[in-house]
Amino acid sequence: MFTTLKNAFKIKELRQKILFTFAMLVVIRFGSQLPVPGVDGNVFRQWFSDQSNGAFSFFDAITGGSFSSMSILALNITPYITSSIIMQLLTIAIPKLEEMQRDGEDGRKKIVSITRYVTVALAIIQSTAMAIGFGHQGYLEGYSTMSGGLKALSIICSVTALTAGSAFLMWVGERITEKGIGNGISIVLVINIISRLPEDLKTLFDQFVFGKAPATAILAAAIIIAIIVAMVVLVIILNDGTRKIPVQYANKVQGRKMVGGQTSNIPLKVNTAGVIPVIFAQSLLQLPLIISSFAGYNGTGVWSEILKYLNSTYWCNPKQLKYSIGLLVYIVLIVFFAYFYTSITFNPLMVADNMKKQGGFIPGIRPGKPTSDYLNRVLNYIVFIGAIGLTVVAVLPYIFSGVFNANVSFGGTSLIIIVSVVLETMKQVESQMLVRNYKGFLEK
Repeated sequence: MFTTLKNAFKIKELRQKILFTFAMLVVIRFGSQLPVPGVDGNVFRQWFSDQSNGAFSFFDAITGGSFSSMSILALNITPYITSSIIMQLLTIAIPKLEEMQRDGEDGRKKIVSITRYVTVALAIIQSTAMAIGFGHQGYLEGYSTMSGGLKALSIICSVTALTAGSAFLMWVGERITEKGIGNGISIVLVINIISRLPEDLKTLFDQFVFGKAPATAILAAAIIIAIIVAMVVLVIILNDGTRKIPVQYANKVQGRKMVGGQTSNIPLKVNTAGVIPVIFAQSLLQLPLIISSFAGYNGTGVWSEILKYLNSTYWCNPKQLKYSIGLLVYIVLIVFFAYFYTSITFNPLMVADNMKKQGGFIPGIRPGKPTSDYLNRVLNYIVFIGAIGLTVVAVLPYIFSGVFNANVSFGGTSLIIIVSVVLETMKQVESQMLVRNYKGFLEK
């Protein structure tokens, strides 16, 4: 990786792109330190540290600490990600959007434009809910003593700042994609997650290494490093794992020439859905916890017990094993969303029809429905393997945290995002270097 970056800096155009990306990331980190007007940052940090349900840990991790400090970038890029997922789902459900997607570059631009508007709308909704909830709980300066008009003005000010911050990050992400290197939105997300790594590693060091006997400290450090390395390797395998389905194209006469007879393949990724199943599962489980935290109500009786089952801080705790049922629900949701998301993003019937139209076939499989059924069987098999791999990566930090009480924001989901984006970015750098250095038939 470092060799690739070193060689990339030797090419002027790539060097400019990398430096532009780095400059944008510096701007993002500065922006994460700017507070929302009217928010008492110290009071909010205390409130966040007092939260015992862990509902906001992942949200704070992907915002790079912007949420816990309530900066103008507290919403981060999450409204855009949510908007993109919504548009992807609607493209399947609404024929008009599906037609736009098939229209090529013009259709893609229209969908991107709609996605931006949906992003702003979601940011307004989220920021309004946050501002009203924080105001009622006394986290907005002077909110309790304000009249109705001033309260509305205070909320509008907070909503405007948070929405503008989210829109700014969306703009930065698009500029990185256009003028920088890699997928801008993904890079914005990753830099925020990486910014929390030093703090999490320090927490692990203070808890398991510092002040311990030399033998114990070395063993603890070795175990921590081994777990992290093993998870990274597993994520790399999941990210690069591909099942290639061979496709043969029949010979046909075109004019006076015989064309066809080529061999290709359909690459089916083991982790077809990426990190989406984990994010969906987390969001669904944490939604009741987040609503309860904003409302300042932890529940009593049955509802209190339900919240504990959903709370990841209680999972795998040897003293309270019954709450680990919530972890089993989490695993089931990951597997379910892996199949669900794959089913809406990959259509075996459409692939089989396109192959038939182009004269392609899978050796030993008849074109048409038999090909569709075969692709569906193979897809179900590899999706299950990918879901199991995702589950291991996502669950292992919870097991480690529950057994050893390691309270860190860095988890399996963060690791999957970091590794996937880094690999994708490095592949893009290598491909651009290959284009610039490839001489082809010029030299013989």
